[in-house]
Amino acid sequence: MISLSKFSMLRISALVLCLAALPLPSMRADAQQESFSAYMQTVASHARRDGVSEATITSTLAGLTPNQRVIDLDTSQPGSQGGPPPLAPYIARHVGSSIVSRGRARYASMASMLPAIERRYDVPASILFAIWGHETNFGSYTGDFDLARSLATLAWEGRRRELFEGELIALMKMIDRGVPRSTLKGSWAGAFGYPQFLPSVYLKLAVDGDGDGRTDLFSAADAIASIANYFRDAGWRSGEPWGVRAAVPSGFDVSAYATKLVSPTCEKVHARHSQWKTVAEWRSLGVAPLAPIGNEVLATVFQPDGPGTPAYLLTGNYRVILQYNCSNYYAMSVGLLADEIAR
Repeated sequence: MISLSKFSMLRISALVLCLAALPLPSMRADAQQESFSAYMQTVASHARRDGVSEATITSTLAGLTPNQRVIDLDTSQPGSQGGPPPLAPYIARHVGSSIVSRGRARYASMASMLPAIERRYDVPASILFAIWGHETNFGSYTGDFDLARSLATLAWEGRRRELFEGELIALMKMIDRGVPRSTLKGSWAGAFGYPQFLPSVYLKLAVDGDGDGRTDLFSAADAIASIANYFRDAGWRSGEPWGVRAAVPSGFDVSAYATKLVSPTCEKVHARHSQWKTVAEWRSLGVAPLAPIGNEVLATVFQPDGPGTPAYLLTGNYRVILQYNCSNYYAMSVGLLADEIAR
């Protein structure tokens, strides 16, 4: 998945899932020796240098203590070992009738505002709702960890200091913008709100979706519009599906067309993907799309569970979903959930 030692990308919101797939770097030796309070003074000086107000620095950092639960959760994340588990059971759990029905109900309740969001950002509302559903079950769970304490703990711990210190300072900039400190609760890894944005992503991409003058990721309208802005920024192509089911001929060896792409930041994400060809080229090889898709669209064949199991033609928009969370399990479930919500 994503290498957090080089984690400068803004397009990661579901950080917990990403961390769960990563081998853990060793703790920095100097971080082991530095007291938490001394490190908070360092953070304060860095925040001051970045223009954070003195009042916000004091109100955010004063009285913070390390959260051992956060350290335990972080250090217990397993590395990626062995072959990938099958996709079908994951899809069955995450694209079931219950979440589909909730998604359709929320979709219907916001129907009046969705056309304007779709026109502005050129991203289908069904994709936005699928992200919202996957991240927080349409807002039913968003995390109750104090974000400042979690981010301060993870930065002090030292293994990903640059990442988490940057997010802690971004959190203080949010407070300077008027976001109430009391609302800043979320996951142990620092993501928050209905779309589970990191503070740096909030600063860059969160938008006011309902025109009330505030950007509140615990507001459905703001969350949906912010996810749309994120996808537009990530390069979503209007009018192109994320992917479609495909029929492959008997005996077709997808591995013969295996990609040679290797992501420098997202380990094994291209495993089981084919080379990129136009849909017309795949058709000439006997691969038939089972839903509308243009012949000129570039696509990769993905048959995650092997011969005789469902296959898909995935487009560049699938890769945009991967930028939100670099996991084929996540991206496939989002795409399929979006299709069910829109059906």
